[in-house]
Amino acid sequence: MSRIDRQFAAALANDRKLLIPFITAGDPSLESTVPVMHALVRAGADLIELGVPFSDPMADGPSIQRSSERAIERGAGLRFALECVAQFREQDAVTPVVLMGYLNPVDILGAEEYARRAVAAGVDGTLLVDLPDEEAGPFRDAFAQSGLEWIGLVAPTTSTERLQAICQHAEGYLYYVSYAGVTGTGQALQNEGSSGVLARLQEQSSVPVVVGFGVRDAESAKRVAADADGVVIGSALVDTLSAADDPAGAAEGFLRPVREALDGLR
Repeated sequence: MSRIDRQFAAALANDRKLLIPFITAGDPSLESTVPVMHALVRAGADLIELGVPFSDPMADGPSIQRSSERAIERGAGLRFALECVAQFREQDAVTPVVLMGYLNPVDILGAEEYARRAVAAGVDGTLLVDLPDEEAGPFRDAFAQSGLEWIGLVAPTTSTERLQAICQHAEGYLYYVSYAGVTGTGQALQNEGSSGVLARLQEQSSVPVVVGFGVRDAESAKRVAADADGVVIGSALVDTLSAADDPAGAAEGFLRPVREALDGLR
């Protein structure tokens, strides 16, 4: 059983909603990334999504775009993200880490080499937002050979046929984008029929279904998690960190009320 599967099985067995924070590697500073990761775990994170800085983050809104730009200016990229995970693993061998980003850096390195380096650093899975399921077969195969899990992405516009295929291939968890748009616009689950889509996903998927995009605080997380196995929270956390004198303290202070709100759903 993978680290993601073990962590999530234990959480769901205790009726615990999954809480997955997203941060960008290298922002708000290079040296704060790993301390922030540990702080998020202390605050109740079940898994950490670590964003790989990219020059053209087309699926991301202004907050994460700016964080990626700042990180790149500091020299952060895929290599730095892997270094952060390896350093994180020196103290935490339990909490899963998923790299979230875009295809280009993976394609340049090669799927096999990327997967080998990622697993060696302690990465558990990868979510590539611009790689459609129809073209993902060779990457899934290469990742599987190294034990790197493929995280599927589903949107409100996903057809029934594609939804079935993605559910069939998904590992670790399924990431449901709660609306058609970019991250950070604060529109969580505003599209008509989202609850119905989530119900169908949970029926078809053999892995937990979490909701991201637009979850900004404890109240919105609690509302969204009522129809899902958990939530991903990113842009609001990234904004909080960008203005913090003490990023690790700010991360813990931001996430703990979200954890408490989700635990209130038991």
